[in-house]
This record gives sequence, C-alpha cells and structure tokens, in this order.
Amino acid sequence: MPVFYWEAFTDVCDSGMTADRSVSACGCDSGTGWLEALFGKRVYIETYGCRYNFGDTADLAEVLKHNNGTLVDTADEADAVIVNTCTVVGPTERRMLRRLAQLREKELYVTGCMPQVQREAISAICTPTIISPGAIRAAYRAVGTVAGGGAGVVQIAQGCLGRCSYCLTRIARGRLVSFPVAEITGKVSAFISAGTPEIQLTAQDVSAWGRDNGYTLPELISEIGRLPGQFMCRVGMMNPATVKGILDPLVDAFASAHIFKFIHIPVQSGSDRLLRQMGREYTVADFETIVAAFRKKFPRITIATDIIVGFPGETEEDFSRSCALVERLRPNKVNVTRYSRRPFTGPFPEKDFPDSVKKERSRVLNAHAEEIYAAINAPCLDRVVPVVVTEQLRTGSVLARTPAYTGVVINEELPLGYTGKAILKRDRKYFFSGELVD
Repeated sequence: MPVFYWEAFTDVCDSGMTADRSVSACGCDSGTGWLEALFGKRVYIETYGCRYNFGDTADLAEVLKHNNGTLVDTADEADAVIVNTCTVVGPTERRMLRRLAQLREKELYVTGCMPQVQREAISAICTPTIISPGAIRAAYRAVGTVAGGGAGVVQIAQGCLGRCSYCLTRIARGRLVSFPVAEITGKVSAFISAGTPEIQLTAQDVSAWGRDNGYTLPELISEIGRLPGQFMCRVGMMNPATVKGILDPLVDAFASAHIFKFIHIPVQSGSDRLLRQMGREYTVADFETIVAAFRKKFPRITIATDIIVGFPGETEEDFSRSCALVERLRPNKVNVTRYSRRPFTGPFPEKDFPDSVKKERSRVLNAHAEEIYAAINAPCLDRVVPVVVTEQLRTGSVLARTPAYTGVVINEELPLGYTGKAILKRDRKYFFSGELVD
C-alpha cells in the first residue's frame, strides 16, 4: 500500500512564472514510457505534502493496478519505488533529498512539485525517472476508477492566479487550469458509488476554480450538492484574493447538506504592509469580511487559517498585528509556518531572520492560538453532535466528523460511513474523544 507523510506547511496557492533553468536538468517522462517500465512490477509509493499530492498518488495507484502492477508496503519488497515530493519549505526539501539519497540504489521514480523546479538538486544525488503530474493525469483518464475508502480526493484544478512572492509551488504547478465540471462530478459520483463518506475537493487555490473558463466555485459546489447519495464534501484551501469576488454566492453554496461547514482560508499575516510584500492581493479587512460572512450564515463553522512568521522585514509591530488578528478571529486552527526562503522566489532586500527569531515567534503564536482552542472547546464538552465515520484509525478506533468537520475519535469498531450521534467527552486540542449515544 502507498505510504503517506503529512508535512506541516502554509497554503500552496499561487502560480505564475514559467519554471526556469533547473527544469531541464534531468529527463522528464511525460509520455507512457514510465508506465510501460512499471508493468507487472511490485511498486512502493511514498507521498509527501498536500492533499493534491495525495490525489495524484491515489490516481497513480489506480493506473498501476490496471496495468498489472502490485502495490507493496515497503521499499525493501518493491521492484520499483515512486516518491511523490513536496518542496514548499526548506526543511521539507532537505528531507526529500535525504530520502532520495537513501533510495538511489532502487529503480526510482520521482513526481510531485520538486522535479518541476529543482531537478538539478535531484540529479546531483540520484538519477530517477521523472514522472510529471500531467502524465499521471493523462494516464488516469484512461482508467477512471477509484479505490473508495474513507476519504476521496478530487482535484478540481491545477495551478493558480496568484503572485505570492514566497511561493515555489506556484512555479512548479503553473497558471490556473480548471478541470471540467463533468470530469469533477463524475469522479465525485464514482467515490459515492464506492461508499466513500468524505469527498475532499482540492487545488492549489480551490476558490480560483472556473476563473479561466467562465465558471465559479459556487456553481461547482451547487452541482456537487445535487448529486444523489450519502456523502459529505470538504472544500479545500481558498485564497481570500479569489474569494472576494464570489463571497455571497459562495456562502450560499455552503448551505448544501452535503457540504461540511469548514473553511481553510489562509491570511498569512495580520499586517497589510506585509501582505503587500507577500503579493497576497487582499487586506486584513478583506479577510475579516469573508470570515464574518461565513459566520453570520453558519455560526458554528470551523475556521482554519495559516500565518507565516519571520517573513523578511516583519517587525515586532507586524508580528503583534498577527497575534491581535488571531485574538479577534478566534480560529479553530492556525497553521503557523516559519518563513523559509525558496529558490526562484523574492528577491527580498531584507536579510532573513535567524532561526531563533522565527522559532520564538512561532512558539508565541502557537501558544496564543492554543489558549483560544481551549476556550472554544470547553463549552463543547458533553455536547451531543451528529457524526459520520470517515477513517479507521486502528482496530477498535475510528475518526468521525461533525457537520463542522470537527474530528471525534470514537473507540468502537464502526464501518466507514456510519452515521449517528456522539457525546464529546474529552478535549484533545485539535479533536475530541467521544462516545456514541444510542
């Protein structure tokens, strides 16, 4: 089976520049040669990074199964190894290179963001076959099946419209290409037919979907909400810059009973000055207007956001503004990321902060956010909530989700898709422990 690794990171929105000189550093198989080379082999897949990469891996697994491939659990038992890479921050890049060095004696294939922009770094330590994400997508179109399971990833677009000055992913993934409505709803329907209880819509910027073809995300959500069957849909990361123009219909679209009342909307800083330097194309006030609109319609909606600390030129006042925003916003989750200078981004006239400054700001902001989580969660204890089981954690333990996407761990053996009610018994900071209620 594929092995997945989750890397903590800020949003991977934005696209724009054409990949530069590093792109030609080693060969890329955008045809079917890589697939023919894997026919009949035992294949081990390691996946790092965001939900989009998870989607590529799931599609790749279906392609291999339809071409007489066998997925195995470890690299040792594999004839070939595929690593689906992430390079959103410096520590992740270094981890990728260390892992590729460990696997260089294997028949090695590499996909994901890293080979799109850093092939020279890869080719310096190993000589893998590069599989472009586009090649995976093309091969999957000829297959079209889904594995089912607890959560199904449905990619709705690749790339984005942003110009974020810190983001390497926008260079790796290119400009926005929205996928067709019929293709998206067809895959959602396939997951529904397979009994998948949770559908995850993903893209580098979900709210940008349709901007290149005359459609809008609210229209897509409405189409999905009309599909028959028992399922819930989680809408992925949305950039405030592309939410602004569709806010009212987007909020209305979330009223569908099939949509989790959850938004992941990265603000990145509480300072308008820094947002301009980041190229984020919205203000703090824009962000707060968006959150307020969702909360007015859905008072118990779950709000997740991202903040970068230690961005070049971030003053103590800028950092204080981020802390103050978190205090006003009172989000259910803040992903705090220490700024990491990436190749081909910037340049910034300011010197990078030492790691000690970034670490301390991260510690302070995380501690502040955790106090807010405790205050939000305390009144929820002993509350009875509807839940749907979306993941088998281990034997005798499952993860369920409330309508607001709050995680509830229940220590019972329950089937995926089971719906019922649970009482929230213990606050685990990012989720609750709960018990079923008859």
